[in-house]
Amino acid sequence: MAVVVVLPRSGLGESLRLLEAHAGSLEAAWHTPLERLPPLPAGRQGLARLDRFRRRWGEAPLERWAQQVRNGRQVLLPGDGACPDQLGELERPPLALHWRGRGSLWPCLADRRAVAVVGTRRPSRHGLAMAEALGRALAEAGWPVVSGLAEGIDAACHQGCLAAGGRPVAVLGTPLERVYPRHHGPLQRQVAEQGLLISEHPQGAPVRAGHFAARNRLQVALSKAVVVVECPERSGALHSARLAWRQQLPLWVVPADAARVSARGSNRLLGESASVLLDPADLVIQLGPGPLARAKGRGGRPVGPVSASAASDGELLRALGERASLEELCGQLQQPAGRLAPRLLALELAGLVRAEPGLHWRRL
Repeated sequence: MAVVVVLPRSGLGESLRLLEAHAGSLEAAWHTPLERLPPLPAGRQGLARLDRFRRRWGEAPLERWAQQVRNGRQVLLPGDGACPDQLGELERPPLALHWRGRGSLWPCLADRRAVAVVGTRRPSRHGLAMAEALGRALAEAGWPVVSGLAEGIDAACHQGCLAAGGRPVAVLGTPLERVYPRHHGPLQRQVAEQGLLISEHPQGAPVRAGHFAARNRLQVALSKAVVVVECPERSGALHSARLAWRQQLPLWVVPADAARVSARGSNRLLGESASVLLDPADLVIQLGPGPLARAKGRGGRPVGPVSASAASDGELLRALGERASLEELCGQLQQPAGRLAPRLLALELAGLVRAEPGLHWRRL
């Protein structure tokens, strides 16, 4: 049984680990007399806070918690087998993850098999178009798309993901029942139906400005790579980029007009060794097929996971002819770019094909 222990935010992760190590589990720590618990980073204040919390929730906190879970609302607590382990390693791990939607996506997030796309709320037309194209391309390659469902870049990438039949994952800065901005109500409902909504804030919790910045750590922790589309010098997207670097994750940045204030932050990242992303297909090539990749049969209907032998090298070369683009090959063979691109690279190493600008390939 998993038990939530709430302590002051300072040193929270370390406190939880100390309690678990001392008692053997958080459940055992919940029932351990206060005087037998180890010293905590917050000192007596932390133990006093813990004591008040235990008195409030009683001997069976999970039973009382479950009574609050209604209307399709679900919750993951520390120690739950489905809860991503990497979240517990954060400096400030979430005390609970409230979610709504497709629970089947949790294994992907636990293995960090998703891609985060972040950026400004006030992007250029170019930024919006790139964000939507990224959401679509990642969805077609089988990658869940993580973002914050905010105005601008977040919304555009999720709209692209939804349009391609993909699985968007939105980490909210509000409780699940709150919609921000308000006109995103239809979009938030679509994400819940087709993908997953996640929030660390319980129902009825007040909304504070810091909550929107705090969700960045969750978006990054659930992802394999981070893409910054466009952002100014003071932006939550830059915070996500720093977290990605700290965790040694691939960081991609879409270059933009150097004169635009909305792109000064993201352009500056390009001078700090971030990878340049000019075309969503380039990202798909680097990542390969996602965990949700499917082969397609007649009518474009999914028929199951893509297999390595779905199309032989001979079939690939015949489809290539003298010269073809990656997009044309995907259409002819009914396979995602994430499957074909690595095999084209292997054929290039074998001296059978040659890559040309614009993601075109020529047969040698």
